[in-house]
Amino acid sequence: MKNATDATFESDVLDRSQQVPVVVDLWAPWCGPCRTLGPVVEKLVDSYNGQVELVKVNVDENPAVSAAFQVQSIPMVVGIKDRKVVDGFIGALGESQVREWLVKLAGEPGESTQEDDSEVGLLIKAGDEESLLKALELEPDHPGAITALATLRCDTGDPAGALELLEKIPENPDTRKIAARARLMMNGVDVPSADLSNHLDSLLESVKDDPEARQEYLDLLESMDSGDPIVLKYRKALSTRLF
Repeated sequence: MKNATDATFESDVLDRSQQVPVVVDLWAPWCGPCRTLGPVVEKLVDSYNGQVELVKVNVDENPAVSAAFQVQSIPMVVGIKDRKVVDGFIGALGESQVREWLVKLAGEPGESTQEDDSEVGLLIKAGDEESLLKALELEPDHPGAITALATLRCDTGDPAGALELLEKIPENPDTRKIAARARLMMNGVDVPSADLSNHLDSLLESVKDDPEARQEYLDLLESMDSGDPIVLKYRKALSTRLF
């Protein structure tokens, strides 16, 4: 773990992110939730044994970094790869949620980051339907091939086919996002063009007593970037309605 500053952020985070994913924990000493979340993030990043690095930034002492991330609420955690922000979240999530986020960012701890040059790996890398179906002939339960083909099914307008494929493998952050997209497509919701705030507001009225409305609400949140402040807002609204 490193403590980065405005002066060292370029080398400690951006340059380093070209070698391994870097998790940036934006915090402040006066922030109670930051003190709760910090040890959780440190513990989970440590489990990667160097495959992921953690960098902490005190937002009070480093206004340039704070401004760059447009920090309005802390704790704020951001994942960076190849000098680009790829994901993030706001608030003191529980350990299971942070672990799930890290798996999405960097895979399971100890998982090889080397490219798979096997026949199946090369077929998955090709990415077209014929190649993916061939990969599944060779390894019917290959998670990567199933996930890629399910994504392709959604892209080509077959959400039911995507959901059928996903039933063959254990759930993970990637499959949840694909499944959410597929269910929304089947409900006629086009996420990129939908007015999500208005849609979520309308569903919020029914989430407690209508399981279908609750599932659609959750699918909309799943389809969004977990670091988007709107996600935290509407997750809190859902908890208030349900409990």
